[in-house]
Amino acid sequence: MNIETTIQNATVAALKELYGQEIAKEQVQVQNTRKDFDGDVTIVVFPFLRASKKSPEVTAEELGNFLLKQVGLVHSFNVIKGFLNLEISKEYWLEILAEAFSDNGFGIKEASDESELMMVEYSSPNTNKPLHLGHIRNNLLGYSISEIAKANGKKVVKTNIVNDRGIHICKSMYAWQQWGNGKTPQSSGMKGDHLVGEFYVEFEKHYKAEISELMEQGKSKEDAEKQAPSIVAARELLRKWEAKDEDTVNLWKTMNGWVYEGFDVTYKNLGVDFDKIYYESETYLVGRDEVLRGLEEGVFYQKDDNSVWADLSSDGLDQKLLLRSDGTSVYMTQDIGTAKMRFNDYSINKMVYVVGNEQNYHFQVLAILLDKLGFKWGKDLYHFSYGMVELPSGKMKSREGTVVDADDLMEGMTEVARKMSNELGKLDALSEEEAEKTYRVIALGALKYFILKVDPRKNMMFNPEESIDFNGNTGPFIQYTYARIQSVLRKAAQQNIDFGKDVKHEAISVKEKDLLKRISLFPATVEEAGDNFSPAVIANYCYELVKEFNQFYHDHSILGEEDDNIRNFRLMLASSVGSVVKRGMELLGIEMPERM
Repeated sequence: MNIETTIQNATVAALKELYGQEIAKEQVQVQNTRKDFDGDVTIVVFPFLRASKKSPEVTAEELGNFLLKQVGLVHSFNVIKGFLNLEISKEYWLEILAEAFSDNGFGIKEASDESELMMVEYSSPNTNKPLHLGHIRNNLLGYSISEIAKANGKKVVKTNIVNDRGIHICKSMYAWQQWGNGKTPQSSGMKGDHLVGEFYVEFEKHYKAEISELMEQGKSKEDAEKQAPSIVAARELLRKWEAKDEDTVNLWKTMNGWVYEGFDVTYKNLGVDFDKIYYESETYLVGRDEVLRGLEEGVFYQKDDNSVWADLSSDGLDQKLLLRSDGTSVYMTQDIGTAKMRFNDYSINKMVYVVGNEQNYHFQVLAILLDKLGFKWGKDLYHFSYGMVELPSGKMKSREGTVVDADDLMEGMTEVARKMSNELGKLDALSEEEAEKTYRVIALGALKYFILKVDPRKNMMFNPEESIDFNGNTGPFIQYTYARIQSVLRKAAQQNIDFGKDVKHEAISVKEKDLLKRISLFPATVEEAGDNFSPAVIANYCYELVKEFNQFYHDHSILGEEDDNIRNFRLMLASSVGSVVKRGMELLGIEMPERM
Protein backbone atom coordinates (compact mmCIF):
# COMPACT_ATOMS: atom_id res chain seq x y z
CA MET A 1 0.00 0.00 0.00
CA ASN A 2 1.45 3.40 -0.96
CA ILE A 3 1.88 6.37 1.37
CA GLU A 4 -1.13 8.25 0.02
CA THR A 5 -3.54 5.36 0.62
CA THR A 6 -2.09 4.65 4.08
CA ILE A 7 -2.42 8.31 5.12
CA GLN A 8 -5.92 8.57 3.65
CA ASN A 9 -7.13 5.49 5.57
CA ALA A 10 -5.51 6.70 8.80
CA THR A 11 -7.09 10.16 8.38
CA VAL A 12 -10.54 8.62 7.87
CA ALA A 13 -10.05 6.68 11.13
CA ALA A 14 -8.78 9.83 12.91
CA LEU A 15 -11.80 11.92 11.92
CA LYS A 16 -14.16 9.24 13.17
CA GLU A 17 -12.23 8.88 16.45
CA LEU A 18 -11.68 12.60 17.08
CA TYR A 19 -14.91 14.13 15.80
CA GLY A 20 -17.35 11.27 15.19
CA GLN A 21 -17.40 12.10 11.49
CA GLU A 22 -17.33 9.45 8.73
CA ILE A 23 -16.00 10.46 5.29
CA ALA A 24 -14.91 8.66 2.13
CA LYS A 25 -11.19 8.02 1.66
CA GLU A 26 -11.25 10.00 -1.61
CA GLN A 27 -12.21 13.18 0.31
CA VAL A 28 -8.79 13.23 2.02
CA GLN A 29 -6.44 15.33 -0.12
CA VAL A 30 -2.83 14.11 0.20
CA GLN A 31 -0.16 16.04 -1.72
CA ASN A 32 3.62 16.10 -1.92
CA THR A 33 4.89 18.74 0.52
CA ARG A 34 6.10 21.92 -1.18
CA LYS A 35 9.87 22.16 -1.51
CA ASP A 36 10.06 25.23 0.75
CA PHE A 37 8.44 23.43 3.73
CA ASP A 38 9.62 20.56 5.92
CA GLY A 39 7.82 17.27 5.32
CA ASP A 40 7.16 14.59 2.73
CA VAL A 41 3.38 14.63 2.33
CA THR A 42 0.76 17.24 3.17
CA ILE A 43 -2.88 16.83 4.20
CA VAL A 44 -5.26 19.69 3.36
CA VAL A 45 -7.26 20.22 6.57
CA PHE A 46 -9.89 22.78 5.46
CA PRO A 47 -12.51 20.16 4.38
CA PHE A 48 -12.54 18.78 7.96
CA LEU A 49 -13.38 22.05 9.77
CA ARG A 50 -17.12 21.45 9.66
CA ALA A 51 -16.57 18.20 11.57
CA SER A 52 -14.01 19.55 14.07
CA LYS A 53 -15.75 22.92 14.60
CA LYS A 54 -12.25 24.27 15.36
CA SER A 55 -9.70 26.48 13.64
CA PRO A 56 -7.53 25.05 10.84
CA GLU A 57 -4.42 25.18 13.02
CA VAL A 58 -6.01 23.35 15.98
CA THR A 59 -7.63 20.76 13.70
CA ALA A 60 -4.32 20.10 11.97
CA GLU A 61 -2.51 19.85 15.33
CA GLU A 62 -5.01 17.31 16.69
CA LEU A 63 -4.95 15.28 13.48
CA GLY A 64 -1.13 15.35 13.42
CA ASN A 65 -0.87 14.07 17.02
CA PHE A 66 -3.31 11.24 16.26
CA LEU A 67 -1.36 10.16 13.16
CA LEU A 68 1.96 10.40 15.00
CA LYS A 69 0.69 7.99 17.66
CA GLN A 70 -1.32 5.62 15.44
CA VAL A 71 0.65 5.43 12.16
CA GLY A 72 4.11 3.93 12.43
CA LEU A 73 5.43 5.49 9.22
CA VAL A 74 4.81 9.07 10.46
CA HIS A 75 8.00 10.36 12.13
CA SER A 76 7.02 13.98 12.85
CA PHE A 77 4.70 16.75 11.70
CA ASN A 78 4.32 20.51 11.45
CA VAL A 79 1.36 22.78 10.79
CA ILE A 80 1.27 25.71 8.38
CA LYS A 81 -2.20 27.31 8.60
CA GLY A 82 -4.65 24.72 7.21
CA PHE A 83 -1.95 22.33 5.97
CA LEU A 84 -0.59 19.38 7.95
CA ASN A 85 2.93 18.45 6.77
CA LEU A 86 4.03 14.92 7.68
CA GLU A 87 7.59 13.64 7.68
CA ILE A 88 7.72 9.93 6.86
CA SER A 89 10.05 7.73 8.88
CA LYS A 90 13.46 6.67 7.58
CA GLU A 91 12.48 3.00 8.16
CA TYR A 92 9.62 3.32 5.67
CA TRP A 93 11.96 4.59 2.94
CA LEU A 94 14.46 1.81 3.64
CA GLU A 95 11.63 -0.75 3.36
CA ILE A 96 10.60 0.73 -0.01
CA LEU A 97 14.19 0.46 -1.23
CA ALA A 98 14.57 -3.13 -0.01
CA GLU A 99 11.31 -4.12 -1.72
CA ALA A 100 12.10 -2.38 -5.03
CA PHE A 101 15.63 -3.83 -5.01
CA SER A 102 14.75 -7.44 -4.22
CA ASP A 103 11.33 -7.87 -5.85
CA ASN A 104 11.52 -8.51 -9.61
CA GLY A 105 7.79 -7.97 -9.76
CA PHE A 106 7.73 -4.66 -7.87
CA GLY A 107 4.70 -2.69 -9.07
CA ILE A 108 3.40 -5.60 -11.17
CA LYS A 109 0.37 -7.79 -10.35
CA GLU A 110 0.19 -11.37 -11.57
CA ALA A 111 -2.98 -12.74 -13.20
CA SER A 112 -4.84 -15.57 -11.46
CA ASP A 113 -7.51 -18.02 -12.59
CA GLU A 114 -10.13 -15.55 -11.35
CA SER A 115 -8.62 -12.58 -13.20
CA GLU A 116 -10.72 -10.58 -15.64
CA LEU A 117 -10.12 -11.43 -19.32
CA MET A 118 -9.62 -8.38 -21.50
CA MET A 119 -9.42 -8.61 -25.27
CA VAL A 120 -7.67 -5.72 -27.01
CA GLU A 121 -8.09 -5.24 -30.76
CA TYR A 122 -5.47 -3.16 -32.54
CA SER A 123 -3.75 -2.74 -35.90
CA SER A 124 -6.78 -3.72 -38.10
CA PRO A 125 -5.02 -3.10 -41.42
CA ASN A 126 -6.47 -3.18 -44.91
CA THR A 127 -4.70 -5.53 -47.30
CA ASN A 128 -4.34 -2.95 -50.07
CA LYS A 129 -1.36 -1.04 -48.67
CA PRO A 130 1.59 -1.29 -46.28
CA LEU A 131 1.40 -0.13 -42.69
CA HIS A 132 2.06 3.59 -42.21
CA LEU A 133 2.70 6.11 -39.44
CA GLY A 134 -0.96 6.10 -38.38
CA HIS A 135 -0.80 2.31 -37.99
CA ILE A 136 2.36 2.71 -35.91
CA ARG A 137 0.54 4.82 -33.32
CA ASN A 138 -2.33 2.34 -33.31
CA ASN A 139 -0.06 -0.69 -32.87
CA LEU A 140 2.06 0.93 -30.18
CA LEU A 141 -1.00 2.04 -28.20
CA GLY A 142 -2.70 -1.36 -28.52
CA TYR A 143 0.40 -3.30 -27.53
CA SER A 144 1.18 -1.02 -24.58
CA ILE A 145 -2.41 -0.98 -23.30
CA SER A 146 -2.30 -4.80 -23.39
CA GLU A 147 0.99 -4.98 -21.47
CA ILE A 148 -0.23 -2.46 -18.88
CA ALA A 149 -3.45 -4.47 -18.41
CA LYS A 150 -1.32 -7.60 -17.80
CA ALA A 151 0.75 -5.65 -15.26
CA ASN A 152 -2.52 -4.90 -13.45
CA GLY A 153 -3.27 -8.60 -13.07
CA LYS A 154 -5.62 -9.05 -16.02
CA LYS A 155 -5.56 -11.91 -18.50
CA VAL A 156 -5.20 -10.37 -21.96
CA VAL A 157 -5.82 -11.57 -25.50
CA LYS A 158 -4.21 -9.33 -28.12
CA THR A 159 -6.19 -9.56 -31.33
CA ASN A 160 -6.15 -8.18 -34.85
CA ILE A 161 -8.93 -8.05 -37.46
CA VAL A 162 -7.49 -7.99 -40.96
CA ASN A 163 -9.73 -6.23 -43.46
CA ASP A 164 -8.91 -8.67 -46.24
CA ARG A 165 -12.06 -8.28 -48.34
CA GLY A 166 -13.94 -5.41 -49.84
CA ILE A 167 -13.61 -2.79 -52.54
CA HIS A 168 -10.13 -1.67 -51.38
CA ILE A 169 -8.36 -4.94 -52.22
CA CYS A 170 -10.44 -5.30 -55.40
CA LYS A 171 -9.02 -1.96 -56.58
CA SER A 172 -5.47 -3.30 -56.20
CA MET A 173 -6.47 -6.58 -57.86
CA TYR A 174 -7.96 -4.78 -60.85
CA ALA A 175 -4.90 -2.54 -61.21
CA TRP A 176 -2.62 -5.60 -61.11
CA GLN A 177 -4.72 -7.29 -63.79
CA GLN A 178 -4.59 -4.21 -66.02
CA TRP A 179 -1.07 -2.89 -65.52
CA GLY A 180 0.82 -5.45 -63.45
CA ASN A 181 2.40 -7.47 -66.27
CA GLY A 182 2.68 -10.43 -63.91
CA LYS A 183 4.85 -8.56 -61.40
CA THR A 184 5.43 -10.36 -58.05
CA PRO A 185 7.41 -9.54 -54.90
CA GLN A 186 10.09 -11.97 -56.08
CA SER A 187 10.38 -10.55 -59.59
CA SER A 188 10.29 -6.93 -58.40
CA GLY A 189 12.39 -7.31 -55.22
CA MET A 190 9.68 -5.43 -53.31
CA LYS A 191 7.99 -6.35 -50.04
CA GLY A 192 4.56 -7.75 -50.90
CA ASP A 193 2.59 -5.12 -48.99
CA HIS A 194 4.52 -2.37 -50.78
CA LEU A 195 3.85 -3.93 -54.17
CA VAL A 196 0.10 -4.25 -53.58
CA GLY A 197 0.02 -0.70 -52.22
CA GLU A 198 1.67 0.51 -55.42
CA PHE A 199 -1.20 -0.93 -57.45
CA TYR A 200 -3.76 0.72 -55.16
CA VAL A 201 -2.16 4.10 -55.92
CA GLU A 202 -2.11 3.18 -59.63
CA PHE A 203 -5.84 2.41 -59.52
CA GLU A 204 -6.66 5.77 -57.91
CA LYS A 205 -4.60 7.61 -60.54
CA HIS A 206 -6.53 6.01 -63.41
CA TYR A 207 -9.86 6.34 -61.56
CA LYS A 208 -9.37 10.09 -61.10
CA ALA A 209 -8.50 10.51 -64.78
CA GLU A 210 -11.66 8.64 -65.79
CA ILE A 211 -13.82 10.80 -63.52
CA SER A 212 -12.38 13.97 -65.06
CA GLU A 213 -13.01 12.65 -68.57
CA LEU A 214 -16.64 11.75 -67.80
CA MET A 215 -17.27 15.15 -66.19
CA GLU A 216 -15.88 16.84 -69.32
CA GLN A 217 -18.49 14.84 -71.25
CA GLY A 218 -21.22 16.44 -69.11
CA LYS A 219 -21.64 13.88 -66.33
CA SER A 220 -22.14 15.11 -62.76
CA LYS A 221 -19.32 14.39 -60.31
CA GLU A 222 -21.52 11.89 -58.47
CA ASP A 223 -22.48 10.03 -61.67
CA ALA A 224 -18.89 10.07 -62.93
CA GLU A 225 -17.63 8.53 -59.68
CA LYS A 226 -20.18 5.71 -60.02
CA GLN A 227 -19.80 5.10 -63.77
CA ALA A 228 -16.00 5.30 -64.20
CA PRO A 229 -14.88 2.01 -65.85
CA SER A 230 -12.26 1.26 -63.17
CA ILE A 231 -14.68 1.42 -60.23
CA VAL A 232 -17.31 -0.56 -62.15
CA ALA A 233 -14.69 -3.26 -62.79
CA ALA A 234 -13.54 -3.25 -59.13
CA ARG A 235 -17.14 -3.63 -57.93
CA GLU A 236 -17.61 -6.52 -60.37
CA LEU A 237 -14.51 -8.20 -58.85
CA LEU A 238 -16.05 -7.81 -55.39
CA ARG A 239 -19.32 -9.35 -56.60
CA LYS A 240 -17.43 -12.25 -58.22
CA TRP A 241 -15.40 -12.78 -55.04
CA GLU A 242 -18.55 -12.99 -52.92
CA ALA A 243 -19.96 -15.43 -55.51
CA LYS A 244 -16.77 -17.52 -55.00
CA ASP A 245 -15.57 -17.19 -58.60
CA GLU A 246 -12.47 -19.42 -58.67
CA ASP A 247 -10.10 -17.14 -60.63
CA THR A 248 -11.07 -14.09 -58.57
CA VAL A 249 -10.63 -15.93 -55.26
CA ASN A 250 -7.24 -17.30 -56.34
CA LEU A 251 -5.95 -13.84 -57.28
CA TRP A 252 -7.31 -12.49 -53.97
CA LYS A 253 -5.49 -15.22 -52.01
CA THR A 254 -2.25 -14.61 -53.90
CA MET A 255 -2.18 -10.84 -53.42
CA ASN A 256 -3.30 -11.01 -49.79
CA GLY A 257 -0.58 -13.61 -49.20
CA TRP A 258 2.00 -11.10 -50.46
CA VAL A 259 0.64 -8.52 -48.05
CA TYR A 260 0.64 -10.84 -45.01
CA GLU A 261 4.30 -11.70 -45.53
CA GLY A 262 5.09 -7.99 -45.65
CA PHE A 263 2.99 -7.24 -42.54
CA ASP A 264 4.76 -9.97 -40.57
CA VAL A 265 8.14 -8.36 -41.22
CA THR A 266 6.86 -4.93 -40.14
CA TYR A 267 5.21 -6.26 -36.97
CA LYS A 268 8.40 -8.10 -36.01
CA ASN A 269 10.55 -5.02 -36.56
CA LEU A 270 8.11 -2.88 -34.60
CA GLY A 271 8.07 -5.40 -31.74
CA VAL A 272 4.32 -6.03 -31.57
CA ASP A 273 2.45 -9.32 -31.70
CA PHE A 274 -1.01 -10.88 -31.52
CA ASP A 275 -2.54 -13.89 -29.78
CA LYS A 276 -5.37 -14.27 -32.28
CA ILE A 277 -5.95 -12.90 -35.78
CA TYR A 278 -9.42 -12.71 -37.31
CA TYR A 279 -10.10 -12.10 -41.00
CA GLU A 280 -13.02 -10.12 -42.34
CA SER A 281 -13.46 -12.72 -45.10
CA GLU A 282 -14.42 -15.20 -42.36
CA THR A 283 -16.38 -12.90 -40.04
CA TYR A 284 -18.54 -10.96 -42.53
CA LEU A 285 -20.72 -14.02 -43.28
CA VAL A 286 -21.48 -14.41 -39.56
CA GLY A 287 -22.34 -10.72 -39.49
CA ARG A 288 -24.55 -11.00 -42.56
CA ASP A 289 -26.47 -13.89 -40.98
CA GLU A 290 -26.99 -11.80 -37.84
CA VAL A 291 -28.28 -8.88 -39.92
CA LEU A 292 -30.69 -11.18 -41.78
CA ARG A 293 -31.86 -12.57 -38.42
CA GLY A 294 -32.43 -9.01 -37.26
CA LEU A 295 -34.43 -8.35 -40.44
CA GLU A 296 -36.64 -11.41 -39.83
CA GLU A 297 -37.22 -10.38 -36.21
CA GLY A 298 -38.17 -6.81 -37.20
CA VAL A 299 -35.08 -5.24 -35.60
CA PHE A 300 -33.98 -3.95 -39.05
CA TYR A 301 -35.89 -3.05 -42.21
CA GLN A 302 -35.46 -3.50 -45.97
CA LYS A 303 -35.82 -0.84 -48.64
CA ASP A 304 -37.31 -1.36 -52.12
CA ASP A 305 -33.84 -1.85 -53.59
CA ASN A 306 -33.32 -4.80 -51.15
CA SER A 307 -30.74 -2.95 -49.04
CA VAL A 308 -31.04 -3.60 -45.28
CA TRP A 309 -30.97 -0.74 -42.76
CA ALA A 310 -31.19 -0.04 -39.03
CA ASP A 311 -33.37 2.83 -37.85
CA LEU A 312 -31.51 4.43 -34.95
CA SER A 313 -33.64 7.57 -34.70
CA SER A 314 -34.98 6.46 -31.28
CA ASP A 315 -31.34 6.47 -30.10
CA GLY A 316 -30.81 10.01 -31.35
CA LEU A 317 -28.93 8.83 -34.46
CA ASP A 318 -29.80 8.30 -38.14
CA GLN A 319 -30.41 5.37 -40.49
CA LYS A 320 -27.49 2.94 -40.84
CA LEU A 321 -26.85 0.78 -43.94
CA LEU A 322 -26.05 -2.87 -43.06
CA LEU A 323 -26.34 -4.70 -46.39
CA ARG A 324 -26.11 -3.07 -49.83
CA SER A 325 -28.80 -3.58 -52.46
CA ASP A 326 -26.58 -6.17 -54.21
CA GLY A 327 -26.31 -8.12 -50.94
CA THR A 328 -22.69 -7.19 -50.22
CA SER A 329 -21.64 -6.34 -46.67
CA VAL A 330 -20.33 -3.13 -45.14
CA TYR A 331 -17.79 -2.69 -42.32
CA MET A 332 -20.54 -2.63 -39.71
CA THR A 333 -21.77 -6.06 -40.83
CA GLN A 334 -18.26 -7.47 -40.45
CA ASP A 335 -17.82 -5.95 -36.99
CA ILE A 336 -21.09 -7.53 -35.81
CA GLY A 337 -19.84 -10.93 -37.00
CA THR A 338 -16.37 -10.46 -35.50
CA ALA A 339 -17.82 -9.49 -32.12
CA LYS A 340 -20.05 -12.58 -32.06
CA MET A 341 -17.16 -14.88 -33.01
CA ARG A 342 -14.87 -13.41 -30.35
CA PHE A 343 -17.39 -13.79 -27.55
CA ASN A 344 -18.01 -17.37 -28.70
CA ASP A 345 -14.24 -18.07 -28.70
CA TYR A 346 -13.37 -16.41 -25.37
CA SER A 347 -15.03 -15.65 -22.03
CA ILE A 348 -14.35 -11.94 -22.45
CA ASN A 349 -15.05 -9.62 -19.52
CA LYS A 350 -14.02 -6.46 -21.38
CA MET A 351 -13.61 -5.86 -25.12
CA VAL A 352 -11.41 -2.90 -26.06
CA TYR A 353 -11.20 -1.54 -29.61
CA VAL A 354 -8.11 0.60 -30.26
CA VAL A 355 -9.31 2.66 -33.21
CA GLY A 356 -8.83 6.31 -34.20
CA ASN A 357 -11.30 9.00 -33.18
CA GLU A 358 -12.64 9.33 -36.72
CA GLN A 359 -14.52 6.08 -35.98
CA ASN A 360 -16.29 7.33 -32.81
CA TYR A 361 -19.69 7.21 -34.51
CA HIS A 362 -19.05 3.72 -35.91
CA PHE A 363 -18.47 2.20 -32.47
CA GLN A 364 -21.34 4.09 -30.93
CA VAL A 365 -23.58 2.47 -33.56
CA LEU A 366 -21.95 -0.97 -33.21
CA ALA A 367 -22.69 -1.09 -29.47
CA ILE A 368 -26.35 -0.16 -30.08
CA LEU A 369 -26.79 -2.71 -32.91
CA LEU A 370 -25.30 -5.56 -30.87
CA ASP A 371 -27.61 -4.64 -28.01
CA LYS A 372 -30.63 -4.60 -30.36
CA LEU A 373 -29.62 -8.05 -31.64
CA GLY A 374 -29.81 -9.33 -28.06
CA PHE A 375 -26.13 -9.62 -27.16
CA LYS A 376 -25.96 -8.65 -23.49
CA TRP A 377 -22.33 -7.55 -23.84
CA GLY A 378 -23.11 -5.12 -26.69
CA LYS A 379 -23.24 -1.89 -24.73
CA ASP A 380 -20.20 -2.85 -22.63
CA LEU A 381 -17.79 -2.63 -25.57
CA TYR A 382 -15.13 0.03 -25.05
CA HIS A 383 -13.82 2.13 -27.92
CA PHE A 384 -10.37 3.43 -27.03
CA SER A 385 -10.51 6.50 -29.25
CA TYR A 386 -7.15 8.09 -29.99
CA GLY A 387 -6.06 11.16 -31.96
CA MET A 388 -4.38 11.32 -35.32
CA VAL A 389 -0.63 11.58 -35.86
CA GLU A 390 0.79 13.95 -38.44
CA LEU A 391 4.19 15.02 -39.69
CA PRO A 392 5.44 18.61 -39.94
CA SER A 393 4.78 18.30 -43.69
CA GLY A 394 1.06 17.75 -43.12
CA LYS A 395 -1.61 15.05 -43.37
CA MET A 396 -1.07 11.74 -45.12
CA LYS A 397 -3.25 10.32 -47.90
CA SER A 398 -2.80 6.67 -48.84
CA ARG A 399 -4.81 7.02 -52.06
CA GLU A 400 -2.30 9.55 -53.34
CA GLY A 401 0.73 7.60 -52.16
CA THR A 402 1.76 10.35 -49.72
CA VAL A 403 1.68 8.22 -46.55
CA VAL A 404 4.75 7.77 -44.40
CA ASP A 405 5.51 4.09 -44.77
CA ALA A 406 6.19 2.29 -41.46
CA ASP A 407 9.19 0.35 -42.81
CA ASP A 408 10.74 3.47 -44.33
CA LEU A 409 10.13 5.42 -41.12
CA MET A 410 11.83 2.80 -38.93
CA GLU A 411 14.77 2.61 -41.31
CA GLY A 412 15.01 6.40 -41.44
CA MET A 413 14.89 6.62 -37.65
CA THR A 414 17.76 4.12 -37.41
CA GLU A 415 19.79 6.29 -39.78
CA VAL A 416 19.08 9.39 -37.68
CA ALA A 417 20.11 7.48 -34.52
CA ARG A 418 23.33 6.36 -36.23
CA LYS A 419 24.15 9.91 -37.37
CA MET A 420 23.43 11.58 -34.01
CA SER A 421 25.22 8.88 -32.01
CA ASN A 422 28.31 9.19 -34.20
CA GLU A 423 28.31 12.98 -33.94
CA LEU A 424 28.14 12.77 -30.15
CA GLY A 425 30.55 9.83 -29.90
CA LYS A 426 28.00 7.97 -27.77
CA LEU A 427 28.78 4.45 -29.05
CA ASP A 428 32.49 4.72 -29.89
CA ALA A 429 33.39 2.01 -27.37
CA LEU A 430 31.07 -0.60 -28.92
CA SER A 431 31.92 -3.12 -31.61
CA GLU A 432 30.39 -2.49 -35.02
CA GLU A 433 27.84 -5.26 -34.50
CA GLU A 434 26.88 -3.99 -31.01
CA ALA A 435 26.65 -0.43 -32.32
CA GLU A 436 24.32 -1.40 -35.19
CA LYS A 437 22.02 -3.24 -32.80
CA THR A 438 22.07 -0.27 -30.41
CA TYR A 439 21.26 2.22 -33.20
CA ARG A 440 18.07 0.24 -33.86
CA VAL A 441 17.21 0.02 -30.15
CA ILE A 442 17.68 3.78 -29.83
CA ALA A 443 15.66 4.48 -32.98
CA LEU A 444 12.70 2.33 -31.93
CA GLY A 445 12.91 3.64 -28.38
CA ALA A 446 12.78 7.20 -29.71
CA LEU A 447 9.86 6.44 -32.03
CA LYS A 448 7.80 4.56 -29.45
CA TYR A 449 8.45 6.94 -26.58
CA PHE A 450 7.73 10.09 -28.62
CA ILE A 451 4.36 8.67 -29.68
CA LEU A 452 3.39 7.10 -26.34
CA LYS A 453 4.33 10.01 -24.07
CA VAL A 454 1.49 12.10 -25.57
CA ASP A 455 -2.02 11.82 -24.14
CA PRO A 456 -3.43 9.24 -26.58
CA ARG A 457 -6.70 11.13 -26.99
CA LYS A 458 -4.91 14.12 -28.50
CA ASN A 459 -3.77 14.64 -32.06
CA MET A 460 0.01 14.81 -32.24
CA MET A 461 2.83 15.97 -34.49
CA PHE A 462 5.68 13.48 -34.97
CA ASN A 463 9.13 14.94 -35.54
CA PRO A 464 11.83 12.24 -36.10
CA GLU A 465 14.84 14.47 -35.33
CA GLU A 466 13.29 15.88 -32.17
CA SER A 467 12.44 12.38 -30.92
CA ILE A 468 16.10 11.23 -30.98
CA ASP A 469 17.44 14.07 -28.87
CA PHE A 470 19.64 12.65 -26.09
CA ASN A 471 18.41 15.39 -23.75
CA GLY A 472 14.91 16.23 -22.58
CA ASN A 473 11.74 14.15 -22.47
CA THR A 474 12.80 11.54 -25.04
CA GLY A 475 13.34 7.79 -25.24
CA PRO A 476 17.12 8.09 -25.84
CA PHE A 477 17.50 10.30 -22.74
CA ILE A 478 15.84 7.60 -20.62
CA GLN A 479 17.83 4.83 -22.34
CA TYR A 480 21.09 6.72 -21.81
CA THR A 481 20.38 7.20 -18.10
CA TYR A 482 19.60 3.48 -17.77
CA ALA A 483 22.85 2.59 -19.55
CA ARG A 484 24.72 4.97 -17.19
CA ILE A 485 23.27 3.11 -14.19
CA GLN A 486 24.31 -0.25 -15.68
CA SER A 487 27.84 1.10 -16.17
CA VAL A 488 28.04 2.04 -12.47
CA LEU A 489 26.79 -1.41 -11.46
CA ARG A 490 29.33 -3.14 -13.74
CA LYS A 491 32.15 -1.14 -12.15
CA ALA A 492 30.86 -2.10 -8.69
CA ALA A 493 30.92 -5.77 -9.73
CA GLN A 494 34.50 -5.38 -11.05
CA GLN A 495 35.46 -4.01 -7.63
CA ASN A 496 33.74 -7.01 -5.96
CA ILE A 497 31.37 -4.73 -4.04
CA ASP A 498 28.50 -6.74 -2.55
CA PHE A 499 25.76 -4.20 -1.85
CA GLY A 500 22.61 -6.30 -1.80
CA LYS A 501 22.47 -7.10 1.91
CA ASP A 502 21.35 -5.07 4.94
CA VAL A 503 20.37 -1.48 4.12
CA LYS A 504 21.97 1.02 6.51
CA HIS A 505 21.86 4.77 6.12
CA GLU A 506 21.44 7.07 9.11
CA ALA A 507 20.76 10.34 7.29
CA ILE A 508 18.91 10.05 3.96
CA SER A 509 19.54 13.21 1.94
CA VAL A 510 16.86 15.25 0.21
CA LYS A 511 17.88 13.99 -3.26
CA GLU A 512 17.98 10.39 -2.06
CA LYS A 513 14.53 10.72 -0.52
CA ASP A 514 13.16 12.36 -3.68
CA LEU A 515 14.29 9.29 -5.62
CA LEU A 516 12.74 6.93 -3.08
CA LYS A 517 9.46 8.86 -3.30
CA ARG A 518 9.48 8.44 -7.07
CA ILE A 519 10.21 4.72 -6.79
CA SER A 520 7.39 4.27 -4.25
CA LEU A 521 4.91 5.73 -6.77
CA PHE A 522 5.55 3.07 -9.43
CA PRO A 523 2.84 0.56 -8.36
CA ALA A 524 0.19 3.31 -8.19
CA THR A 525 1.39 4.67 -11.55
CA VAL A 526 0.93 1.27 -13.22
CA GLU A 527 -2.56 1.09 -11.71
CA GLU A 528 -3.42 4.61 -12.90
CA ALA A 529 -2.19 3.84 -16.42
CA GLY A 530 -4.37 0.73 -16.49
CA ASP A 531 -7.47 2.50 -15.16
CA ASN A 532 -7.11 5.30 -17.71
CA PHE A 533 -5.83 3.24 -20.67
CA SER A 534 -2.91 5.65 -20.84
CA PRO A 535 0.67 4.59 -21.70
CA ALA A 536 1.51 8.32 -21.39
CA VAL A 537 1.21 7.97 -17.59
CA ILE A 538 4.00 5.34 -17.60
CA ALA A 539 6.13 7.24 -20.13
CA ASN A 540 6.13 10.48 -18.19
CA TYR A 541 6.70 8.65 -14.88
CA CYS A 542 9.86 7.07 -16.35
CA TYR A 543 11.08 10.48 -17.53
CA GLU A 544 10.51 12.08 -14.13
CA LEU A 545 12.29 9.20 -12.41
CA VAL A 546 15.43 9.36 -14.58
CA LYS A 547 15.43 13.16 -14.39
CA GLU A 548 15.41 12.84 -10.60
CA PHE A 549 18.20 10.24 -10.80
CA ASN A 550 20.40 12.51 -12.91
CA GLN A 551 20.05 15.30 -10.35
CA PHE A 552 20.97 12.85 -7.59
CA TYR A 553 23.91 11.52 -9.66
CA HIS A 554 25.16 15.07 -10.22
CA ASP A 555 25.10 15.90 -6.49
CA HIS A 556 26.17 12.59 -4.93
CA SER A 557 29.12 10.31 -5.50
CA ILE A 558 28.29 6.59 -5.64
CA LEU A 559 31.43 4.50 -6.09
CA GLY A 560 33.59 7.33 -4.75
CA GLU A 561 31.71 7.46 -1.43
CA GLU A 562 34.07 6.48 1.39
CA ASP A 563 31.41 5.30 3.85
CA ASP A 564 30.60 1.71 2.80
CA ASN A 565 27.04 1.85 4.16
CA ILE A 566 26.21 5.01 2.23
CA ARG A 567 27.92 3.70 -0.93
CA ASN A 568 25.99 0.42 -0.75
CA PHE A 569 22.73 2.29 -0.09
CA ARG A 570 23.32 4.42 -3.19
CA LEU A 571 24.21 1.39 -5.29
CA MET A 572 20.94 -0.25 -4.21
CA LEU A 573 19.13 3.00 -5.00
CA ALA A 574 20.70 3.22 -8.49
CA SER A 575 19.99 -0.47 -9.17
CA SER A 576 16.36 -0.05 -8.10
CA VAL A 577 15.91 3.00 -10.32
CA GLY A 578 17.31 0.98 -13.24
CA SER A 579 14.99 -1.95 -12.57
CA VAL A 580 11.89 0.22 -12.25
CA VAL A 581 12.74 2.22 -15.39
CA LYS A 582 13.35 -0.95 -17.38
CA ARG A 583 10.06 -2.45 -16.15
CA GLY A 584 8.17 0.73 -17.00
CA MET A 585 9.68 1.05 -20.46
CA GLU A 586 8.93 -2.63 -21.17
CA LEU A 587 5.25 -1.79 -20.64
CA LEU A 588 5.69 0.63 -23.57
CA GLY A 589 7.41 -2.05 -25.66
CA ILE A 590 10.75 -0.23 -25.42
CA GLU A 591 14.03 -2.12 -25.10
CA MET A 592 16.75 -0.75 -22.82
CA PRO A 593 20.40 -0.98 -23.96
CA GLU A 594 22.99 -2.10 -21.39
CA ARG A 595 25.62 0.13 -23.00
CA MET A 596 25.38 3.48 -24.78
